[in-house]
Amino acid sequence: QVQLVESGGGTVQPGGSLRLACRASGFSSQYYNIGWFRQAPGKEPEGVSCIDSYDDVTYYADAVTGRFIIFRDNGQNTVYLQINNLIPADPAVSYCARHGTGTMKTLCEMLQYDFKAPGTQLTVSS
Repeated sequence: QVQLVESGGGTVQPGGSLRLACRASGFSSQYYNIGWFRQAPGKEPEGVSCIDSYDDVTYYADAVTGRFIIFRDNGQNTVYLQINNLIPADPAVSYCARHGTGTMKTLCEMLQYDFKAPGTQLTVSS
């Protein structure tokens, strides 16, 4: 069965860190662009970070640059999102997704990532 499953969400204090994992099954994620996206309450979903399938080129949204790191572990068939220095704007449902066949002008065009995982909640609380 082809699927993506996230793990690692939870509640973290401001300034804290955690790591989200997006594990693929039924296909090899190393051959696909994989992205992380999030949707905060009352807001539109947004692209957070994406990683390219050819040479692991990465993209980060301005709001997370310098704090988030996306990387692959192909042996685990997993893409990770390391989240550091959490701020009050970070809480959201985060989900990973696989790029389909559509052409993109930039790496992290959300509408082109059409195979999505269910999502995991990230909360920041002191």
